[in-house]
Amino acid sequence: MGKTINGFMLIDAPWSALNNAGMDAGERTDNAVKVKVVRKGRDVYPYVSGQAVRYWWRDTLAKKFAWNLSPIERVAKVAYTSANPIEYDDDDMFGYMRAAKEEIEGTGKKVNVTVTRISPLKNSPLLSVYPQNPTDDFGVMARQSEGDPVPYEHQFYSTIFKGIFSIDIEMAGRFYEIEKTGYKNMSPKLIEKAKERDLKYDENERFREMPVNIRRKRIKETILALPYLSGGAKLTEHLTDVSPKFLILAVIEGGNHIFMNVADENGINFDALSQVIEDYKEIILSDIYIGKREGFLDEMSKKITEFANRKWNYNGREIQVKQNSINNTVVEFAKNLDIFIV
Repeated sequence: MGKTINGFMLIDAPWSALNNAGMDAGERTDNAVKVKVVRKGRDVYPYVSGQAVRYWWRDTLAKKFAWNLSPIERVAKVAYTSANPIEYDDDDMFGYMRAAKEEIEGTGKKVNVTVTRISPLKNSPLLSVYPQNPTDDFGVMARQSEGDPVPYEHQFYSTIFKGIFSIDIEMAGRFYEIEKTGYKNMSPKLIEKAKERDLKYDENERFREMPVNIRRKRIKETILALPYLSGGAKLTEHLTDVSPKFLILAVIEGGNHIFMNVADENGINFDALSQVIEDYKEIILSDIYIGKREGFLDEMSKKITEFANRKWNYNGREIQVKQNSINNTVVEFAKNLDIFIV
């Protein structure tokens, strides 16, 4: 089994409308905007789509770490990236699907080429920890004194969102040539570019791999971007900081997400977290890193400190829990990734 980074995060949204579902024709005004919600029985939970989270993440990587983003091409109603993970960082880490025509060199003929890549970075939607009844906010557009004001409505809420993400360490910077959905990563032109760049080739598994320094850079920067995540709808009126205020990071063996159920309406369930570590200690490859922003759920601070003093042992190997601020946690975690990215 491969090595995977597991991440769990809480995002504070005290007066927010981060992801909207569009206009609601049944409301009092012609331009009433609803927030996205899911329902469990009678309870309503706001959420932020996984696509929106990925947009924030990609945008932050471009602005903070100067990632070379793949240009978007549009043909009729279809849009796709260049599907070139050698040149473009986000095509590597965020995956792609492209069905286009390529010219056969020297013939003038074009053939259909379909390439797909499973994203090494995977993430869930952000789901409210608490049930909510979003507030309807009524406003008007009336900057000048003349003319009738234009009414509008939108919803917002006050909650904490939880979400998970993972990074497949071995898939980052590794591009397959297999005729299988998600694994035909390379078009004929990209294969030629890989040969020109003299990328390492594995004949048995039929993949080419970027140099280890580039793979490390892309994986680490994906993690280091977390304290700087920004975005969301209604920033002009709500200005929510969407960077994580609580974070758990670890490297595990395998692809399952072991931290998925460690939060409930009472905050972090440390009994559940303890059981997860005990049950899966044989596949936890790194120490466990916990970061928290001061001022956020400070009633948990004592429990986090007590939890960080515990240790788990497996076959003579000691798993430690390391506690720090959000920024220091991601920096320390990223520094210790080199032994897993080889």
